[in-house]
Amino acid sequence: MRVFDASQPIEEEKVYDIIRLNPSGLAASQATDEAACTASVEEDYLQTENAVRVYVNGTLTMTLMCSADHVIELVLGRLFTEGMIDSLDEVDEVYLCEYATRAMVYLHDRETPRPHRSHVDVVPSCCTFNRTLDDSWVKNEELKEVVPIKWSIPWVFKMAHIFEADTPMHKRTFGAHSCYLALGEEVLYCCEDLGRHNAFDKVVGCALRDGVDLAHCTIFTSGRIPTDMVVKAIRAGIPTLISKAVPTDLTVDMARRYRLTLICSAHSDSLKVFSDPLGVAQSFVKVSAV
Repeated sequence: MRVFDASQPIEEEKVYDIIRLNPSGLAASQATDEAACTASVEEDYLQTENAVRVYVNGTLTMTLMCSADHVIELVLGRLFTEGMIDSLDEVDEVYLCEYATRAMVYLHDRETPRPHRSHVDVVPSCCTFNRTLDDSWVKNEELKEVVPIKWSIPWVFKMAHIFEADTPMHKRTFGAHSCYLALGEEVLYCCEDLGRHNAFDKVVGCALRDGVDLAHCTIFTSGRIPTDMVVKAIRAGIPTLISKAVPTDLTVDMARRYRLTLICSAHSDSLKVFSDPLGVAQSFVKVSAV
C-alpha cells in the first residue's frame, strides 16, 4: 500500500476570549440579581473541526467531520470497520491533500460497483455531519463471532486508572473522545477525536498500518456503546471492548450473541461486566463466595 500524505500541520485547537460568569458568595440556585455575580475575562481552548471527503476509486463515498490528526488512519479504519475492505491488502494507494479535506483511496481488483441502492445517507450517532454517501462498496458479509480471549481483572482496573489520568486534548478542551488500543497489557495507541466512532477507527487504522493482530487486542473508549460501536469491534475481530460509559440493551444482546467481551462503566474502583463469554468474572464471583 502506497501512502501519500501531502497535508500540512493543522491546528488541533484554537483559543477564544470568553467571559466567565459565576454566582458570588451564593449557590447558583440562590443568585437572584446581576449584582450577585462576578465576571472574569479568560481564554478557552476549543477543538478545531475538520471536514474530509473520502473518494474510493474516484467515487465520493463518505464525508467525515473529525479532528485534524491521524486522518489517514481514520479513513483506513473506517473502511475496515464499515465492511468495505477486509484488510489493507486490498488498498493500492491512499492520498491525503494539502489541507486534509480530501482523501483518495484506490482499491485494486475492485471495479466501481453499480449502485445497488438509492442514495444512502447514514449518520453515526456522535457526529452530525459524518455521512456514508455511497455504501455500494460495502461487501454485505454477515458478521462472524469473535474469538474471545482471557482478560485480567486487575489489568482492566489498571487500564481504567490510566484512562482517568486523561488525554491531552480532552484535558485542554473537554470536547474530545479518546480511545486506547492495547495488545496484551501494553497500550499501543491512544487517539482522540470529536466523535467516539472516529477515535475508535483511528486506533484501528493505526493497528492496521502497523500490522498488529487485532484478534488479540482490547479497545478502551470514553464513549457510550450503541450497537454501531459493537458492530465495529465485531467486524474488526477485536475480542474485548471496554468503556467508561454505558451500553444499551441491544448492545449487550449483540455482544453476547457474537461472543464479544463487553465491560462498561469501567473506573479504577468499579466496573460492570455485561458480556463475558469465557466466564472470567463469573469464576471470580465463585472464588469470592468461598
